[in-house]
Amino acid sequence: QVRLVESGGALVQPGGSLRLSCAASGFTFSSYPMNWHRQTPGKERELVATITGAGGGTNYADSVKGRFTISRDNAKNTVYLQMNSLKFEDTAVYYCNADRVQPGGSRIRYWGQGTQVTVSS
Repeated sequence: QVRLVESGGALVQPGGSLRLSCAASGFTFSSYPMNWHRQTPGKERELVATITGAGGGTNYADSVKGRFTISRDNAKNTVYLQMNSLKFEDTAVYYCNADRVQPGGSRIRYWGQGTQVTVSS
């Protein structure tokens, strides 16, 4: 059974930091690029950060570049999102996602249940 379980969401003041974790099980974690997305009510889900399966490549949305860092530990089947210099507009539910295009062209996606991050003074 595939599971992605996010944790680490909390209430934090502007300028503060949080580290989100996403523990994966039930699939070959190191074979999947991993992503963090976020969503606020009434808005589309936004891709925040991506990391390749081996962890050597990362990419970020412009809105978080320089403040957020995605990383992974394939020995622990866990992906992280370090969030620094948090802003009010970072408030959202954060989801981790495994996303892989198979050799035959089909796409496999797994999603976690989300963790709430609230930036407020």
